[in-house]
Amino acid sequence: MDDKAQISAEMILIMGALMILVIVAGQWIFNISKAVAGNVSNVVDTAKDSTINKM
Repeated sequence: MDDKAQISAEMILIMGALMILVIVAGQWIFNISKAVAGNVSNVVDTAKDSTINKM
């Protein structure tokens, strides 16, 4: 069996696994940032409404 072909196949497998890991981590970070943005938006809206009601 050719050693270079074995190394090449292993590198392709490793690169595929790394791409999947990066995609999953990116999706997780995107979901967290979307949740934080939603919470900040709720806080700003509440503060705005409170300020308008005090006027």
